[in-house]
Amino acid sequence: MTAPMVEIVGVHKSYGTNRVLNGVDLTVARGEVQVLIGPSGAGKSTLLRVINHLEKAERGVVRVDGELIGYLRTGDRLRELRERHVLRQRTGIGFVFQDFNLFANLTVLENVAEAPISGQGRPRDEVYPMAMRLLERVGLAHKAGEHPRRLSGGQQQRVAIARALALEPKLLLFDEPTSALDPELVGEVLEVMRSLALAGTTMVVVTHEMTFARDVADTVVFMADGRVVERGTPAEVLERPRHDRTKAFLTKIR
Repeated sequence: MTAPMVEIVGVHKSYGTNRVLNGVDLTVARGEVQVLIGPSGAGKSTLLRVINHLEKAERGVVRVDGELIGYLRTGDRLRELRERHVLRQRTGIGFVFQDFNLFANLTVLENVAEAPISGQGRPRDEVYPMAMRLLERVGLAHKAGEHPRRLSGGQQQRVAIARALALEPKLLLFDEPTSALDPELVGEVLEVMRSLALAGTTMVVVTHEMTFARDVADTVVFMADGRVVERGTPAEVLERPRHDRTKAFLTKIR
């Protein structure tokens, strides 16, 4: 049986007295699109950040492609990896944030090419043609020489997706990628994400876009109070939820 791309076991995370993740267990299969839904404060975004060790779990472990993220196991003990080793692990985990996080002083092409050159040490003459191909893939090759401030929000988010793909990640994480966009710009970003799903990209997506969850997700996970409350196919969770918390949430957003 093929090992999962992501394995989350017993993850806990608190900020002071606020317990954000409360023993989360979750797996994501290779090539799967898994969508996390739930109310604000459910722990969805924190869970994404724990997956690539932007946030450190207090208990529990995360493995991506069989590799323990952020730690080295020695016998029964875990030792935190040095930052340079964690940065190497993150190059295999693309992260698309809700607020784009593009470098304002770099062109679109430079934004896409920056991480492979500086983070992976790949030669410029190899990276720039690859970056142009990715911009073509997200429909923005004609904007390669522009700076982010001259782009719409939807275009900036598509550049952010191309930038994440430039590292050739085995896993893509999306943290509410359309929440900062005007409604008329949401569709162009979701269309790029649909194309990635069709190409077999392993994706974990935090979103409130129920149409995307229904049409694209292989698995929908409903979270509340830092726990996984319900998990299943889109039809099971969105159309025939079993738990009262899931039913109440879906009633409010419909």
